[in-house]
Amino acid sequence: MKALLLFIFISIAAHAQSFFKFEDYFTDKTLRIDYFHAGNKTSDSYYFDEMIEEGKWAGSKVNLIDKFNYGKYKVEVTDAESGRLIYSKHYSTLFSEWQTTEEANTISKSFSETVIIPFPLKKVKVKFYTRDKKNLLHEKFSMDIDPADYFIKKERRNKFPLYDLHVTGDNSKRVDIVIIPEGYTAQEMEKFKKDARRLVDTMLSVTPFKQNSEKFNFYLVLAPSEESGTDIPAKGVWKSTVASTSFYTFDEERYLMTEDNKAVRDLAANAPYEHIYILVNSSKYGGGAIYNHYAVSVADNNYSPYVFVHEFGHSFGFLADEYYTSSTAYVDFYPLDVEPLEANITTLVNFESKWKHLVPKNVPVPTPAKPEYLPVVGVFEGGGYVAKGVYRPKQDCTMFSITIDNFCPVCKKAIEDLISFQSE
Repeated sequence: MKALLLFIFISIAAHAQSFFKFEDYFTDKTLRIDYFHAGNKTSDSYYFDEMIEEGKWAGSKVNLIDKFNYGKYKVEVTDAESGRLIYSKHYSTLFSEWQTTEEANTISKSFSETVIIPFPLKKVKVKFYTRDKKNLLHEKFSMDIDPADYFIKKERRNKFPLYDLHVTGDNSKRVDIVIIPEGYTAQEMEKFKKDARRLVDTMLSVTPFKQNSEKFNFYLVLAPSEESGTDIPAKGVWKSTVASTSFYTFDEERYLMTEDNKAVRDLAANAPYEHIYILVNSSKYGGGAIYNHYAVSVADNNYSPYVFVHEFGHSFGFLADEYYTSSTAYVDFYPLDVEPLEANITTLVNFESKWKHLVPKNVPVPTPAKPEYLPVVGVFEGGGYVAKGVYRPKQDCTMFSITIDNFCPVCKKAIEDLISFQSE
């Protein structure tokens, strides 16, 4: 009994020690840290670029320590005086995907990247972590930041009007998404508004976003491009656009992304945001997304509603692609001797940490892809771009096929958990 009481006392004390108020350590502003991430297949290094004071902090003021073990990287902020952890965030980047391509075997390359943190009241230390092949985090770079540093830039670059598309309340209690128009000229801003409205309405009609629509804010930055469309290098098409997106990223035709991180972040800074969506004025099929980095979708393809929802599953929910028959630029994206971090795929290395509790006792593991198992949660082979060794929860899902309102129970739960955490 005494041991139990001692355990309860220690647990309560630990909880009390971990709790602090946002106002104790931060002001209601955003500190943007730009850096360069460079390396090759087996190495990565961080190089500081600049710091910029931006507008209102849009993240939660309650849940400041990231509890989800997602993403390739992690940033931590500790109070310099006490050493206390006061903010953390997991994320991935385009550089981490590039490292899995064949090109990374032959050259080294650098990418501009950004993390945003609440603007500190006092001196802090910021630490950057990278995962190894076993998904263990290692500190790779750190820097001391004094909020009084006069080299923290305060000018706003690329100022544009902001349009409230779907704004339901307090930023700190909402999931805040800024949508950037790519390849929309000044004469096409009304088209951008209509395209964004159509696609956001589609997303908010999908479970579990539908049930949580009041927990989202969507903002549009009305930033015109000089030309309509986007780059299609293999066709010799090059457009002057605000976010410099391009098809054929990593030489994969449908992969539509941008390496111009600074342009994207300068545009996003016009809004209070946690997540970035780039909407491209094109009818060609394509898009892409990276967790807590940005998402991209074309606006005018017949499958645009699906692409818009599917890619947000990546950038917001850290959901893996469950398909395995389409070509990709990646090589050994998911090592078969390591349990993937994504909630919706498994290599069975540590299935207990995934959806094992949802599989009925009479369902075999692995589960054969037979009609009688269509409605059930099982362990179906094929996912994460490979046909063997990686398994998914259901035979079909929005992360598997071109279907819109079709997230499986595992994907729904992952999305719901993140919505709750970010809107508390």
